[in-house]
Amino acid sequence: MNIYYWSPYLSKVATAKAVFNSAESLKYFSRDKINVLLINAAGEWDSEKKHLQEKNIPLINLFKNPYYNKLPRHGFLKSRLSYLLLFLRSFYPLLSLLKREKPNFLIIHLITSLPLVLLFFFRFNTKFILRISGLPKINFVRKFLWKSLSQKLYLVSCPTIATLENLEREKIFPKEKLIYLPDPIIDIKEYVNKFKDKNPIEKNFNNEKSLLAIGRLTRQKNFGFLIKCFKEISLKNDSLNLFIIGEGEEKKTLLDIIKNLRLENKVFLLGYRKNVYNYLYNCKCFLLCSLWEDPGFVLVEAGISNATVISSNCPNGPVEILENGKNGFLFESNSAKSFINSFTQFLNSNTQSLKNKKINLKNKIRMFTKFQHYKILKNYLIK
Repeated sequence: MNIYYWSPYLSKVATAKAVFNSAESLKYFSRDKINVLLINAAGEWDSEKKHLQEKNIPLINLFKNPYYNKLPRHGFLKSRLSYLLLFLRSFYPLLSLLKREKPNFLIIHLITSLPLVLLFFFRFNTKFILRISGLPKINFVRKFLWKSLSQKLYLVSCPTIATLENLEREKIFPKEKLIYLPDPIIDIKEYVNKFKDKNPIEKNFNNEKSLLAIGRLTRQKNFGFLIKCFKEISLKNDSLNLFIIGEGEEKKTLLDIIKNLRLENKVFLLGYRKNVYNYLYNCKCFLLCSLWEDPGFVLVEAGISNATVISSNCPNGPVEILENGKNGFLFESNSAKSFINSFTQFLNSNTQSLKNKKINLKNKIRMFTKFQHYKILKNYLIK
C-alpha cells in the first residue's frame, strides 16, 4: 500500500510536524506494511532529509531544482503570492505524479486547494483524504469546492471535535465521511531523549519566577496582548519574568511594545528553540493567549512536561484539551480583565489543586500520541 502526503509549507508550522509524525506512525507501527512518501513540492522538506532518511521515509521531488528558499514569505501579501506560485507551478507536476504512480491514498494537509482542484477536474485511482484544521473560514468559494467534491473524497479528518461538529452543522460532507483524528503530537522516544536535559540555557529561568509562552510571532498567537497584560501583572509581582520562545514576522512590533512599556529587563524574546520541554518543565506556568488553535500542539507538550497551563478559551482546541478548566485555567479570549483574573486565581491556588489539574491534563493528552493516531487512521486505510 502506497500513501502519499501533500503538505507544502512556507515556515515550520505545527502542521508540518504533524505530517511528519503521521507518516512516521504509519511506517513504524505497520512494520513497513504501509509504504509512506512525502511530496516535496518546492524543496520545503529538504531541511528534514536527514531525519526522513533515519525514519526510512522517501521524498518525491516535483522539481529537480527546488525554489523554496526563493519564495517570499513574511507578510500577508507576500505569503499569498507564494501560495499562488506553489499552486501554479505544482499543478501539472502533481497531476502527472498522481496519474503515473497511482498511489492508494493521498493525504492532503496544507495548500489543499491544488489537489482538490485536480480532483474536481480529473479522475484518479487514488483515494483522497482531506485534513481540515486551523479553524478554516467557510466562505462561499471554499464551501462550493468542498461540497462539489464531497462524494469524490474518501475521507475528511478533523483534529478537534468542535471542528467536526461545525462541519456536520454546515452539512458540506456526508456524515459518514467525517472522522475525529487527533494529531500525533507526542513521540514518547523523542520526549524521553529531549527530557534528559532538564536545564534551560538561560540562567535567570526558574520555576519560581519564569512565565513561559511558545509559538510563532504572529497575530494568531496574540503575544502583544500577553506582554501588555504582563505589564499590569508585574506591577504587583515584580519578581516575575516573561519568556517567549519563537520566531516570526511580528518580532519588531513586539520589541517595540516591550520598549514602550519599559519591560526590557522583564520580557525576553528567546527566538527558536529546538527543545522546549526543558523550559516547560522549569516554568512557573505556561501561558497561551492565541486567538485560535486547532488543537494547540504546545498545550499537549506543556501537559506531558508537567506544566500548569493558563489558556484563552479560543476556538477550538484549548477548551477541549483543558476540558473547560478541569485541566488548567481558562480565560475569555483577548480579554485582559479575564486573563488577569485567571492568573490571580492560579497564584492563589493551593498545591493540591494545581497538582490535580496537571494529572487531569496528562490523562487527557494520551490521545495525542503517534500510536493512538495510527490506531485510528489504519482502520480507514486497511479494510
